[in-house]
Amino acid sequence: MPPLLPLLHDIRACRACEEYLPLGPRPVLVADARARILVAGQAPGTRVHATGIPWNDASGRRLREWLGLAPEVFYDPARVAIVPMGFCYPGSGPSGDRPPRPECRRLWHDRIFALLPNLALRIVIGRYALAYHLPGRGRASLTDSVAAWRTWAPALYPLPHPSPRNQMWLKRNPWFAAELLPDLRATVARVLEDASL
Repeated sequence: MPPLLPLLHDIRACRACEEYLPLGPRPVLVADARARILVAGQAPGTRVHATGIPWNDASGRRLREWLGLAPEVFYDPARVAIVPMGFCYPGSGPSGDRPPRPECRRLWHDRIFALLPNLALRIVIGRYALAYHLPGRGRASLTDSVAAWRTWAPALYPLPHPSPRNQMWLKRNPWFAAELLPDLRATVARVLEDASL
């Protein structure tokens, strides 16, 4: 049995922070050792918690548009791993959802990424994911990190959250759609094409 399967089973059975989760534990992630692309976000929202399908909401539709991926490709675990910083819905706070629970990072992240050897592209969404995937960037503003995208491309692209609530950010930063997204889409297509050769 591939070593990733028992780990995924253990993650999906995790109850480490159950007492802090208003809707209870329901770890949501997708991973396969063959995956070439990683989508690393923050934590599931209520709709994802209800369905168990990552990025199954308006934010997910926008993210797939940004990447130029049809749902059947985005949800193919042999191509795309979806590993958020928190696997369960953390509850709502004063200005949106609460931060991802820290237990996931401590218990699971290093172990799961050690078993994803074929990742050629990391798409890192939001400051909590940036703090893990780009150590040392945790204190930089999200805008500064995304604006420095050429520093890490084509292996990693930092993104803002694709939530409809981020319309103002997108309007204030037109370079994101004009420069970063075309480059990201081309990289996604190239990585997937290389995997099929």
